[in-house]
Amino acid sequence: MLTSTDRLYATTTDVFQVVECTSCRLIRLNPQPDPNELHRYYPASYWYSTEGGSAGRLEQIYRRFVLRDHLRFVERALRESGEQGVVLDVGCGGGLFLQMLEERGAGGASHPIAGLDFSLDAARAAWTRAAVPVVCASLTQAPFAAESCAAVTMFHVLEHLYDPAAYLESAHRLLRADGRLIVQVPNVACWQFLLLGVHWNGVDVPRHLIHFRARDLETLLDASGFEVLRHKYFSLRDNPAGLATSLAIGLDPMSRRLRGVPEKPWKRLFKDLAYAAITVACVPFTLLEAACRSGSTIMVEARKKSVQ
Repeated sequence: MLTSTDRLYATTTDVFQVVECTSCRLIRLNPQPDPNELHRYYPASYWYSTEGGSAGRLEQIYRRFVLRDHLRFVERALRESGEQGVVLDVGCGGGLFLQMLEERGAGGASHPIAGLDFSLDAARAAWTRAAVPVVCASLTQAPFAAESCAAVTMFHVLEHLYDPAAYLESAHRLLRADGRLIVQVPNVACWQFLLLGVHWNGVDVPRHLIHFRARDLETLLDASGFEVLRHKYFSLRDNPAGLATSLAIGLDPMSRRLRGVPEKPWKRLFKDLAYAAITVACVPFTLLEAACRSGSTIMVEARKKSVQ
């Protein structure tokens, strides 16, 4: 059992426990926040940027660079499945992933793109800034026809949900016969968690309600009617930067921005450069742990089980 509060954004001083079930071994937050209060723990502009000017342009360049391996993973899944239909990104935030996917050839008749997010502000940002169509809704109530999707992606979504199985079952309904589900979650079996405990960025109390190992995710996918095709334990966007935040949380640019930390321009630049240097320095370690199947994230491609 571990104890922590909101270290990253300081939205609350309440203390939560991270516990492991003695029967199923699933690790989860305890107590879980009341659903009516959960929104208090998500700062405005959570996971999408409203930054303008040269800083915003630099951030956009960086985010486009580190999202490339996500794009390659999804493009391979689409290519190998051969299915036509919507590519639906669940928890799309500001829509940059979909925008890049469209720039690389999706968005046409074969693979129209769409986003879904429960944040109205995120959906508005995706429409206005990334020019991608987004629905503000829960996946369990998404206005898409059954078997209309060639792919459904969920990057860092399941760990935020009270009932992740309901989202997977909804994805199963939306996917075509050989459509692909791409899911990414933090990996609680990573070396970073073993070394750092609650100081590991992937714990993210109190927003992460459930903490997955690979076997936990596979069990959930199997129960929801999916079979796993491949795993990926390294994310250029998430693994090095996540470790940098764990080691130097006060330098994390997003945390500083969302907490409204007052900074003079020279001090902000110094912190950003220091954070970037730490992130680069973290790359070798995160590559090594990923090579040992203990990376700090798990990305999975799955498809519907074949009907016998």
